[in-house]
Amino acid sequence: MKREPGEGVSGIVLAGGKSRRLGRDKAVELLGGKPMIRRVLERVAGLTSENIVVVADEARGTTLPLLEDTRVAVDVHSGMGSLGGIFSGLAAAGNEWAIVAACDMPFLNADLLGYLLSLREGVDVVAPVVAGRPEPTHALYSRECLPFIEERLRAEDLKITGFYGGVRVRYVEERDILRFDPELLSFFNVNSPQDLERALALAAAGR
Repeated sequence: MKREPGEGVSGIVLAGGKSRRLGRDKAVELLGGKPMIRRVLERVAGLTSENIVVVADEARGTTLPLLEDTRVAVDVHSGMGSLGGIFSGLAAAGNEWAIVAACDMPFLNADLLGYLLSLREGVDVVAPVVAGRPEPTHALYSRECLPFIEERLRAEDLKITGFYGGVRVRYVEERDILRFDPELLSFFNVNSPQDLERALALAAAGR
């Protein structure tokens, strides 16, 4: 039986970083009058039955301006970067599949995410490829990935794509992504003050 695009899907937003390059907590920066992390959650929420934000510690979870009913998961493997965050989110998820996105990607495209969801049959990961490289913090993961991720974490090999060789991955080429997101704004993340300036201008323009 064919599944609906968001059936059995969790949203996982990674918010464990320290925003060192920006110099302040980017998750709460206002874009178009909304905290950045809320923009990310809202764009994911229409495609999921639950949403989880992964944080480094419980204290941070209490300070973030989250959507109602958003669950907070604390990193299981502290200090293990985004790979540890993906593991923690998947371990906490109540669904087979999850959309994973970083909290500093405020221009996610729901149509593109829906397309990625349509490609998950028969694989464990659906990963967009932009400029010849996978985008692992804007991707879909199934819980089948958990033991393979944990193996990499125990080896302290924190490159996210390092576990891809052990699972079934469907790569989505840039030409297919461009049909939904011609400017590739889904993959724009806010790291520096210059990035924030651009994000503010894009949000003011209604993006």
